[in-house]
Amino acid sequence: MSAASHPTHPTRLALIEAGLELAVDTSLSRLTIDAIVNKAGVAKGTFYVHFADRAAFLVALHERFHEWLRDLVFQAIDGLPPGAERLRIGTATYLNDCLQEKAIKAILLEARCETAITMQVQRRNSEFAKLIEADFRALDWPEPATSASLFVILGAEAALIELETGRNEALRQTLWRFARIEE
Repeated sequence: MSAASHPTHPTRLALIEAGLELAVDTSLSRLTIDAIVNKAGVAKGTFYVHFADRAAFLVALHERFHEWLRDLVFQAIDGLPPGAERLRIGTATYLNDCLQEKAIKAILLEARCETAITMQVQRRNSEFAKLIEADFRALDWPEPATSASLFVILGAEAALIELETGRNEALRQTLWRFARIEE
């Protein structure tokens, strides 16, 4: 197996971590391969051992960020039965942690113009919708799969609004009302 095909290769992980660190202080246009390799302390050619191009790197950043979010959501809802509490806690965890990593969320938002990132966003949304479909089913929603898909999109948009405004309790309460899961 080549280093490029091994997602846990230490140098690949160092490059991704460098990109995530740089995302805190820079825009997508300034997140260059040179800046990434300088931050990671590796030669430029090493970047291309792990990523075909900058777009592939951005996909890897997106995957890393959303895997981290997914793990936090899974920890938060662990042991909770499907339903209102699990849906509310999972969504609040997602929103809170997007706010915690505001700069990274912002740079990944900028990256959505990349076709590969758009496909990743759609895949992640589908994964989260499958997870919360059980919550909508437990809440006796008609068309639970469709309802879950719409709620995921609402949650993602809420995260983007909070990216601009900060934590927004009125927005969150509206999400809870939409899903009929008021506290």
